[in-house]
Amino acid sequence: MAEIKNYTMNFGPQHPSAHGVLRLVLELDGEVIERADPHIGLLHRATEKLAEHKTYLQSLPYMDRLDYVSMMCNEHAYVMAIEKLLALEVPMRAQYIRVMFDEITRVMNHLLWLGAHALDIGAMTVFLYAFREREDLMDVYEAVSGARLHAAYYRPGGVYRDLPDSMPLYQASKIHNAKAVKKMNENREGSLLDFMEDFTNRFPTCVDEYETLLTDNRIWKQRTVGIGVVTPERALALGFSGPMLRGSGIVWDLRKKQPYEVYNRIDFDIPVGVEGDCYDRYLVRVEEMRQSNRIIKQCISWLRQNPGPVIVKNFKVAPPNRESMKQNMEELIHHFKLFTEGMHVPPGEAYAAVEHPKGEFGIYIISDGANKPYRLKIRAPGFAHIAALDEMARGHMIADVVAIIGTQDIVFGEVDR
Repeated sequence: MAEIKNYTMNFGPQHPSAHGVLRLVLELDGEVIERADPHIGLLHRATEKLAEHKTYLQSLPYMDRLDYVSMMCNEHAYVMAIEKLLALEVPMRAQYIRVMFDEITRVMNHLLWLGAHALDIGAMTVFLYAFREREDLMDVYEAVSGARLHAAYYRPGGVYRDLPDSMPLYQASKIHNAKAVKKMNENREGSLLDFMEDFTNRFPTCVDEYETLLTDNRIWKQRTVGIGVVTPERALALGFSGPMLRGSGIVWDLRKKQPYEVYNRIDFDIPVGVEGDCYDRYLVRVEEMRQSNRIIKQCISWLRQNPGPVIVKNFKVAPPNRESMKQNMEELIHHFKLFTEGMHVPPGEAYAAVEHPKGEFGIYIISDGANKPYRLKIRAPGFAHIAALDEMARGHMIADVVAIIGTQDIVFGEVDR
């Protein structure tokens, strides 16, 4: 009689639920997981090292590519750290635009998370529903920055430009004739704020549709209730943040506890779970989408009533406008110096953190007074979460690992950096 040995199995990187680049080495007793060992680093691109050889402005687009589903939130932490070192006062309109886009980004992140998490567990329709709304928000990104994903829209001192007065329109094609396109363009006739207002009015109904498909679905509950339970004490000890921490019943949100930009002027609630399982984290994130919708609504109404500058007038940090740059020598020199040599940041160190859709995303910069950072450290929320995968998966079945990876909302751009 042969002795019974534990299996060792590779889960990923080819597995569709391993989200591209996770290699999980599972030690199995039958189908029960004894140990889960995540091998990361397959998407390591040396972002922190590259930043030491680029000017502060040139490193900004690298931030989009960290967590590549929450682009502007990464930029936000980076520009906030630079603004701390420069002691810059960001114009109020720019702060409201940033908060609005942070929340648009949060909704985009949670839509992708919901679609992918449900698809991993076996619910196909939610994926298609979620991407329908995400497409509209990508159009907003495109209207404001020219790119659907890697926006590079935030700048130290504000944002790149003010909100546009028009939205991208659908064109007639073989698939959609002129009449169909006219209907599709109905809510795109006005400005970006008009389009966003229309979106915030219909979005709660869309969230209701996702909830109809999942919240009381008995298969969904069988797959998520009681899976990957984390107690509040362990969640704190493991360094969780964001929905992973709030799902375990700890009320911690940087937007409320350490308010930045204009979050202290905005009315919203923080959803908190009870059980600390996959189902509670799902409920927390779904409610977060509703709260983000509320925040966007408040930002829209403020932005409509208060025009103004969207970036600081300090030409050592932000470029002068095109018109004056083409008329005055002084402005031309500023522009040239800013884009060749870059801004010089006073010596010192700064840590800035934002409530990223996945948790606390922080940027720690050490400056030696040069035009490049001496050292940049990225605090990625997903890194602490993936470290807890072993503890969360022990004693569960292989199929539950998929649910646990899904509930952690892991993106490897930020984990591997």
